[in-house]
Amino acid sequence: MSLSISERADRVLDWLDQHQIPYTCYSHPEGKTIEEAKLWWHDDGSVHCKNLFFRNHKGNQHYLVCFHCDHDLDIHDLEQRLKQRLMAAGLNSPGKLSFASPERMMRYLGLEPGSVSPFGLINDEEHHVILFLDKNLLAADTLSFHPNDCRGTVVIRREDLEHCLAILGNTYEYAELY
Repeated sequence: MSLSISERADRVLDWLDQHQIPYTCYSHPEGKTIEEAKLWWHDDGSVHCKNLFFRNHKGNQHYLVCFHCDHDLDIHDLEQRLKQRLMAAGLNSPGKLSFASPERMMRYLGLEPGSVSPFGLINDEEHHVILFLDKNLLAADTLSFHPNDCRGTVVIRREDLEHCLAILGNTYEYAELY
């Protein structure tokens, strides 16, 4: 059963509150793309992140990739970078990457296109999705993401996001993405 947009955001905020993880959140009109969202983001000093959801060529592994919203990724370059990172860690190479379908996004993250964020990992109880954060985000004090709803923004300290990820239990790492 899929949740409504406001229920998705409420679930994220409730989860953060239950785990006593500090954040701020504000609502705004829908921003399904970075260009749309930039119209509504506050100038709060956080690094606003772009979040892309990929699948490997076999469709048996999925990756969430987060990076600064003002950067673009070359998918072929990303394939090579992830291959090096994963193989160095003793994991399988992703092979050819492609964007995951909306159905896969719903299955693994409980989300629809335009609302992807690391908070979708709350719905990944099997810890299937591997998260890659751009290593340049390590320089940021605060980051901002949708609360699984493109009508809101959560601002969270990077260390607090890492605490969230440790609780969630998905594999994640900072990697050079561009």
